[in-house]
Amino acid sequence: MKGYKFCLHKAYFNTGLGLTNMIKYIILLVAGGSILSTGGDSTFAVIGMIGYLIFCYFLGRWWYKSEMRIAEIEIDNQYNLFVKEIRKRKHI
Repeated sequence: MKGYKFCLHKAYFNTGLGLTNMIKYIILLVAGGSILSTGGDSTFAVIGMIGYLIFCYFLGRWWYKSEMRIAEIEIDNQYNLFVKEIRKRKHI
């Protein structure tokens, strides 16, 4: 299947980024403060950003490998009216 590996790695990264959505604002605040306090030197901020992006990828990978994604989908299904109706018909 063409592009499967790319899409899989993209899903890992997007999941990790989504899970740390609120944390990225704190990181942005710290990085901005670091740049202002050092007089414009952004080395720490760039290293932190690269580290954060790598962390997002591995967090997303763990999320899929530990089957947390399956649990997440099952929780979504519990509140999905279509799935409720199908389960009622099939007696699942």
